[in-house]
Amino acid sequence: MTKLQDKVAVITGGTKGIGLGIASEFVKEGAKVVIGGRNPETGNEGVAELEQLGGQALFVQCDVGDLDSLDNIINKAVEHFGRLDIYVANAGINDPDKTHFLDITPDQYDKIMDINLRGMFFGGQKAAKQMVKQGEGGVLINMSSVNAHLALDSQMVYTTSKGGIQQLTKVQAVALAKYNIKVNALAPGPIGTDLMRRVGSDKQLMNTILSRTPMGRIGTTNECGRLAVFLASPDSDFIFGQSIYNDGGRGFQAFPTPGYKTVTDEEYALLEGLQKEQE
Repeated sequence: MTKLQDKVAVITGGTKGIGLGIASEFVKEGAKVVIGGRNPETGNEGVAELEQLGGQALFVQCDVGDLDSLDNIINKAVEHFGRLDIYVANAGINDPDKTHFLDITPDQYDKIMDINLRGMFFGGQKAAKQMVKQGEGGVLINMSSVNAHLALDSQMVYTTSKGGIQQLTKVQAVALAKYNIKVNALAPGPIGTDLMRRVGSDKQLMNTILSRTPMGRIGTTNECGRLAVFLASPDSDFIFGQSIYNDGGRGFQAFPTPGYKTVTDEEYALLEGLQKEQE
């Protein structure tokens, strides 16, 4: 039997990138998935991709900064599939303008925190209420980042939110343990997503990132998905309130790898297709 047979999972930010990678691995393991996102076109494309894998999937338009929208995606999951077993809080945004700390406005701060931390807090709360109502336990998986503990001053609000997610994961785990709801966080390093490609538009920065990643490459969304399957399955039942890093060693290497070979022009030109090649 597959690891998540007939489990029902909601994945916010599930229409592309890491979220869709998680959804893909979930359906391979027998789960029924609801993917949330803002763009219906992207959402419908994601559902088609999951159905091609043989999975049952539903798209629900969702803005995690809107609490009514969070209620809606959970309600739709229960209406469509009858229950909720796994909630993956993956939706998030970063600081696109790389604003210096001294210049960040309250509006910039609120926009990122509303999605990355407030939305995760209340989305997890709403999902947990449904799981408690069902009386059979469940799983919450929060999307953190290696940047939860790296001081990245060009992404001030984003990194602050990711640090908050790690503490949120711990206190959620303690609060929900008596209901048999398991809570952990997944904390990726550099992964082949649209966001990573935007970061990688600066070749010097990409070389810097890879020189401080012992494995010497960026990860794939499917690698994130396999870790999420582990955290959602009984295999991880005694892992509790943890942030699990899938970062190729990025989080603990202080200096560049000696003799690191920088990215060639040919390799750099393939960056946009790197994730598909690795899959």
